Amino acid sequence: MEHSEDLDRTVSRRGLIRGGALLGAGAALAGLPLARALAATPSPVPWPHVTGLIERYVQARKVSGMIAALGWQQAAPLFIARGREAFDDRDPNSAQSLFRCYSMTKPVTGLAAAMLIDQGKLRLDQPLADFAPEFAKMQVAIDPKLGLDARPTDKLITIRHLLTHTAGLGYAVVGRNKVADELKRLGVNPGQISRRKLPGINDGPACPGPDEFLRRAATVPLVAEPGKVWRYSMGLDVLGIVIARAAGVSGLDVFLQEQLFGPAGMGSSFFQVPGSAKPRLTTNYVLLGGVPLPIDRPANSIYDSPPPFAFGGSGLVSSPADYDRFLKLIVGGGLIDGKRVVNEAAVQLATSDLLPPEADLTGTWVAGNRFGAGAILGAGKDEGLWGWSGAAGTVGFAQTRLGLRTSLFVQYMPQDRLPILKEFPQAVGADLTAMGHNPNLTGPK
Repeated sequence: MEHSEDLDRTVSRRGLIRGGALLGAGAALAGLPLARALAATPSPVPWPHVTGLIERYVQARKVSGMIAALGWQQAAPLFIARGREAFDDRDPNSAQSLFRCYSMTKPVTGLAAAMLIDQGKLRLDQPLADFAPEFAKMQVAIDPKLGLDARPTDKLITIRHLLTHTAGLGYAVVGRNKVADELKRLGVNPGQISRRKLPGINDGPACPGPDEFLRRAATVPLVAEPGKVWRYSMGLDVLGIVIARAAGVSGLDVFLQEQLFGPAGMGSSFFQVPGSAKPRLTTNYVLLGGVPLPIDRPANSIYDSPPPFAFGGSGLVSSPADYDRFLKLIVGGGLIDGKRVVNEAAVQLATSDLLPPEADLTGTWVAGNRFGAGAILGAGKDEGLWGWSGAAGTVGFAQTRLGLRTSLFVQYMPQDRLPILKEFPQAVGADLTAMGHNPNLTGPK
């Protein structure tokens, strides 16, 4: 980690904070009707291909540990865990180990917004400026790749736009344009990686608190006209601040704890890891020349300290058991273990197509699909798929049509240095096929 120029080349600027879409995962997760799937699935569910995938990476020491959670409807999940919480940690990887979710935070924030819309405290097409007046008169860059010259926008950013990455907002570090560079220069960089300064990633000014974050963000031109195109952005981080203001609480973390995490029994989901949970925190690694090197250890983790605010797009730390409960809530339509936690209307809204009708997805990661509240929404043979992945290799999806929950937890960056997020849905698909599913549905498109 001493050669900063090598680190800058190896650590993908786009991969560190973004959670890329698991495109085509629905092909692996779709199949015959649920009744047949359940009838063909013994208990406990055998997932030999998923198990083999995990064992292969752990035994080769490409990762210190990996765990998958797989479950049907409201049944208890099967956890397949191998390895340890770190290469130098004696604790085995488990369902209670803590992982940095990064962009898997986005669907959680999306559901929170849907809950407030259902409660009448937000409206889907309400202007962002109602909660953040700084955004009342935005400008859009004429060519964000070339510079910051801009013109006034034709319309206001709305809650719908924030939920679906169609607000036109930029994304520091992730974007490859002058807008992203300006956001980074201003410290409008909503993400935590390490206490160590990583060149080109977190070596700029510190991210400010929520009010100043919005003020600075509003001074930077948009990369696109609101509602016109899909551009991965910090929209869910902005939305997290809006959620707190609309709910009348001090932060997104407070809203989630009171209205989602607490009622759903998610006692291991945090934006700051408390001391009592610190022994369960995994180590995060960067793959440098294929070699995993630690960048955030539990003993001196950046997640020890309170963040500037609860980052709605990237800030959550959670356990496989907790995140499975979140997915269980989604496939249960707001019910979990027979308890109503979220109104069904809110879950239906979160898992419906929220894209503005004029939004263009051509050439994007999500082309050919739809988009719900902070999560990709499968279309066609992918119908029912809802979820997202995280920058450190995690991924979580609900297949609402089948009532299937699938998630995978590991910690390495950038996520595209290993093909795990491609191989995981293929392994799930192979196991589903063995259970009696359509043999043509074997993996990603």
